[in-house]
Amino acid sequence: MNDKEPLGLKDLAPLRKMEVDDTSEFNSIAVIGGGTIGQGLAQSISENGMEVIIVENDKDTLEKTLKRLDEALNREIKRWAMTSADKKSILSRIEGTTNIEKVEECEIIVSAIHEDLQANLKLFKQLDQVCPPETIFVTNTSTLSITELAAVTNREDHFLGMHFLNPVPKVALVEIVRGLKTSDETFRTMQRFALRLGKTPVEVFESPGYVTTRVIVSLLNEAMYLLMEGVASADGIDTAIKLGFNFPEGPLSLADKMGLDQVMTWMEGLFRDLGDLKYRPCPLLRKLVRAGHLGVKSGQGFFIYDENGNKI
Repeated sequence: MNDKEPLGLKDLAPLRKMEVDDTSEFNSIAVIGGGTIGQGLAQSISENGMEVIIVENDKDTLEKTLKRLDEALNREIKRWAMTSADKKSILSRIEGTTNIEKVEECEIIVSAIHEDLQANLKLFKQLDQVCPPETIFVTNTSTLSITELAAVTNREDHFLGMHFLNPVPKVALVEIVRGLKTSDETFRTMQRFALRLGKTPVEVFESPGYVTTRVIVSLLNEAMYLLMEGVASADGIDTAIKLGFNFPEGPLSLADKMGLDQVMTWMEGLFRDLGDLKYRPCPLLRKLVRAGHLGVKSGQGFFIYDENGNKI
């Protein structure tokens, strides 16, 4: 049992006022990895007036990341959710680079690379050598151990997890995950950062899957078993859950949007760490992933999608 007393939502009121009064605390943030979460996070940081650097492995990947970001902003303009001037302002605060040493001056560095333990350990070892000791390291992982990642650095007290959900600019939640040695000062700093992003931070003590992944994976997996067993059609299952529980989206459509390969990775990690059969990936999910039917990003998963990601 963790002996730290959780800092509940009622404790956020003074922090919200502080965040409004002091908008100069966070001047430069780095995001390592420009995938779906990294791209969305960079957009959110810039939208809220902070400078952000996106770091990619190579020039081609970086160009693709910046192109996807540009396209995402164009879609927002078409929806009348922002103006061309807003887009120009957002892009002016985003810098792309393949040189990881450029993050040396950043106050906060967020890793949004893929869920691979060795890749993350290697990254944080490298960052620890590049950055001054006061730099805060953050990982967006939903399955890897915060404490294990922090242990390869010399700043375990300046290390924590921030689990952002997709789409980052629109989801109001972020889980702030304490590792074993995360300091209260670091935690409160990142609470203020979350508030600057317009998010509601929820304090979580390290456990596989945290809160959101652990709960949603169980729902997704059960829906997949229902489909495999022929209890109802994919559309029937989604409609039942949407209308029955007032969900904005059904579980199978949600899994398609998340990426079925990613969902399976989460399930395998939880099954391995917790040993509970409810996290064992449904055989139908494994079959779809092996066939390359990964959901929206491949055009087919539990449903079929057009090139714009709209369900056919």
